[in-house]
Amino acid sequence: MENDRLFETMRPGKALAKMALPTVASQVIILLYNLADTWFIGRTDDPYKIAASSLGLTVYLAEVALANVFGVGGGTLAVRLIGEKKTDDARKVAAYTMTSCFIAAAVFSLAVLVFATPLLRLLGATDNTLTYSKQYVITTSVIGGIPTVLSMCMPQLLRNSGYSKSAGIGVALGSAANIALDPLFMFVILPEGKEVLGAGIATALSNFISMGFFIIMFYRVRKKSVLSLPRKLEKIGSDYKRSFYSVGIPAAIAIFMFDLVTIVINRLIVSYGDIPLGAMGIVLKLERLPINIGLGVCLGMVPLVCYNYGSKDFERMNRFVSLARIVILAFSIICSVVFFFFPEQIIGLFIKDEETVRLGAQYLRGRCFSLPFMMIGYHVVNYMNAVNQGKVSFLMAIIRHLVLIIPIMLLMNLIFGVNGLIWSQLVADSINALIALLIFFKVSNKICSGGKT
Repeated sequence: MENDRLFETMRPGKALAKMALPTVASQVIILLYNLADTWFIGRTDDPYKIAASSLGLTVYLAEVALANVFGVGGGTLAVRLIGEKKTDDARKVAAYTMTSCFIAAAVFSLAVLVFATPLLRLLGATDNTLTYSKQYVITTSVIGGIPTVLSMCMPQLLRNSGYSKSAGIGVALGSAANIALDPLFMFVILPEGKEVLGAGIATALSNFISMGFFIIMFYRVRKKSVLSLPRKLEKIGSDYKRSFYSVGIPAAIAIFMFDLVTIVINRLIVSYGDIPLGAMGIVLKLERLPINIGLGVCLGMVPLVCYNYGSKDFERMNRFVSLARIVILAFSIICSVVFFFFPEQIIGLFIKDEETVRLGAQYLRGRCFSLPFMMIGYHVVNYMNAVNQGKVSFLMAIIRHLVLIIPIMLLMNLIFGVNGLIWSQLVADSINALIALLIFFKVSNKICSGGKT
């Protein structure tokens, strides 16, 4: 295949940079367009609209989870098969991934259309935020549902086939379009009071643009990669399906667990008022900066680990793992320090309402030092997906979200009120990081020792 040198012989640092930098760039731009919605809506100085967009983020995360079933499951399986020199099988897996993803996205969009109101009420929408939330969700997750999911799945297939730069360009294109279209629809085309609807329309259109780019890319690389635009639902063997979904479903569940934590945070924080909900919404999006960059490095690491795991070059595989861990920890520590010392200035970039800024600064200070511990957990989970340990990554998602974060959050909120809710993230993720490292070294040692016998 065209990218064999990248996976097999290129210096690990250079190979990781080549795979990770475009992915990191695309993740940053994804973050920017998410923050752009918040920033532009914040120009209204209406905390209810900010809160509504935060609720819409929860549904968006469900779409990310759905895309992960196919993007992570299909992408990692395909590149492992390439590493094993089973190119025809990898091509069938890629085609199966695309058609299955399209069908699942259509079903999801229909479900959101039918159950939009009760879903948003469950997520924490009040009478003050329901109308705005529904406008945002209908445009982004119903009208734009299929292109949103496909535009998150297709770049994962491109990236895992060695086309990290093309994947990054496509994501960046959609995100840049969203940033450009936001003010146009929010403040020019639609009347005053429809800013949230305008943000939703801009997001949906940008995902159509991104999907169009990826369709063109799949057509261009069809003769020199395992990727193509499928004309039918390709069948794959039961062993491949088992491998596909044993990695893809846990990857999706991990996102759903993240989504569940966000729901619980919203439900708890809204009990203190809609303004605290809006402040927390800004903080959760700010946290995405180190998280998205860390995930970008991990996503760049995954195909390199997958390929070398498939070809049993464990020494090279471990060098990629170590390099990625060092990079994401260093950056997350820097972000923690900046968030701690300059929270008012950072929150003030998004809204001028004094109470929202005060609360947002308080929340950001309390949560910022959990970031390095989060990164350790994300790094280990991505490693497990790369080495076909979907059951382990599923177990880690359950431990982090259901055993640690949610119970500790509920307990600390009950005992210490809102301050306990804020600091619970640090307590939970520090414990989770220790557990993740213990699991990582156990699995890694088992893989490497097995490779030597």
